[in-house]
Amino acid sequence: MTALLLAEPEPTVRSFLARQLVSDGFDVLSFESPEQLPRAAEPDVLLLGDPEALERCAVPDCPVIVLGDPDPQTRVRALAHCDDYISRPFLYEELVARIHAVLRRRPPRNELVDLGELVVDRAARRVLVRGRDVILSAKEYALLLKLAQAPDRVFTREQLLRDVWGFRTVVATRTLESHASRVRRKLADAGLHGWVVNVWGVGYKLRHVSPTVAESARDR
Repeated sequence: MTALLLAEPEPTVRSFLARQLVSDGFDVLSFESPEQLPRAAEPDVLLLGDPEALERCAVPDCPVIVLGDPDPQTRVRALAHCDDYISRPFLYEELVARIHAVLRRRPPRNELVDLGELVVDRAARRVLVRGRDVILSAKEYALLLKLAQAPDRVFTREQLLRDVWGFRTVVATRTLESHASRVRRKLADAGLHGWVVNVWGVGYKLRHVSPTVAESARDR
């Protein structure tokens, strides 16, 4: 089932599109504004009803279709940042056709993040350590997936709070630290020591540790 995020400011249009798209087989999450979109979501396509929101609404590896007014300059500016643009008023059948066209152009996404001893199955939302399941909460999973997609890259605290929790500004919270600590402990309990690393004063990274080193590594 195709996962679709819909951000549409007009309630009547939003309700109509969500209802029709679900009836046509899409798995739809709908919101009034892009600021409400869940950062940890992994949609197949984003449908955005406000061209002005493009620059503040980025979903990694996700094609974006914009619904906007027919002004040519607005269309040209939007197409510099999105994959398709549909002018209002529009035919629903054309919208669905364009969604499928954008999806056909999208390269297949690798559903497995395979780091050897650690595998994250995005399709099943499972985490496996040496072939055995590790049970994580939704936010723990989202945090681990974020780190695992770029092993050894240091993600800043601000990046992780923004992309996993949706915070738009720096806030005084320990939620990142507590979630990272639980992920580190659960991986260690499964036999992977020293993988979730706190880079003091910056953020976190996932260190891809070889089996030999992992046996003697100490948690940080």
